[in-house]
Amino acid sequence: MSEKVEKFVFKEEVERLERIAFILKTVAHPIRLGIIRLLEVHPYMNVSDICEALGTEQSLTSHHLQNMRTKGLLSVKKQGRMKLYSLKERDISLIIECLENCNCNM
Repeated sequence: MSEKVEKFVFKEEVERLERIAFILKTVAHPIRLGIIRLLEVHPYMNVSDICEALGTEQSLTSHHLQNMRTKGLLSVKKQGRMKLYSLKERDISLIIECLENCNCNM
């Protein structure tokens, strides 16, 4: 009794799901989630302010900021010698909010 399973995931859908998985993997760290939360409230922050707000070391925070920037989640603009970080896509917050509101066996 073999049944043919119809393909219901098209190439565009696969690409979209891959992008979602990529974003989830990128933000899957408490410090990165904290950075996103801060940048929701404060659209532009420098690394020192982020470190102070999160209680993290600058080298570790800079590493996470660079990772998120490289993967396209953050933008940076220079103001003098200071770099100001911001969310590239503010909709990333909706994903996190959705996960916070779901019980997900917690």
